[in-house]
Amino acid sequence: MTTESKKPRKGVYLLPNMITTLSMFLGFLSMVWAGQGRFESACMAILLSAVMDGLDGKVARLTNTASEFGVQYDSLADLVAFGLAPAMLLWQWELHDFNRMGIAAAFIYAACGALRLARFNVSTAATGKRFFIGLPIPAGGCTIVTFVFFASMFPDGFQPIKPYLALLLAVGVGVLMVSRVRYFSFKEYDFLRAHPIRTMLVFLLILSSVVSFPRVMGFVLCAVYIAGGILYTFVILPRRDRQLLRALSPQSD
Repeated sequence: MTTESKKPRKGVYLLPNMITTLSMFLGFLSMVWAGQGRFESACMAILLSAVMDGLDGKVARLTNTASEFGVQYDSLADLVAFGLAPAMLLWQWELHDFNRMGIAAAFIYAACGALRLARFNVSTAATGKRFFIGLPIPAGGCTIVTFVFFASMFPDGFQPIKPYLALLLAVGVGVLMVSRVRYFSFKEYDFLRAHPIRTMLVFLLILSSVVSFPRVMGFVLCAVYIAGGILYTFVILPRRDRQLLRALSPQSD
């Protein structure tokens, strides 16, 4: 087989970039809908964009059409869909009550998302595949979106605190994106392959919970993912390092 016959056709090469473009369009559409006060529609657009973001890379690998152009284009689309769109959503939804402070909080989230993407692009080769360093920006965007859905279920007595929670979430998620907290990347499946039955049972339980209580469980899953990274980085990893140092240290007589 000749070298040229192995090259993918141009139509196949365009497919992952078309999916990336759709992801960016959904992020842009979310900003338009947020400006119109259609907050749940704006949230759904960001969630669909997250689905597209998960597909484009897999399609590129399956069709052997991954490229440096695609990587950079995907980062720009992620900035629109999971950086600017959630920031605009938060501002239009609750942060406008804080005026300049609300603008600052929304910008902190968007700027931290941009910094997260820039750091990821230049440090991909230096970090392992098992963990992300800092909260991935799609996870940050999905956390914002699921909180909007979750907050719609607050009783009347909790409505006045929603702007303060939105302010805290914008800054907190932004800081986590540029932090050194490690988050599982789901790119290696050794544990899942070693325990297929348990994995399937857990998946079925999570799926049934999300289907039964989508507004609550969506945010709960994002919160568990965020808390899991913090717990692993500041509790489990230091304890493991101390155990390793004790094991390597010379035994006293």
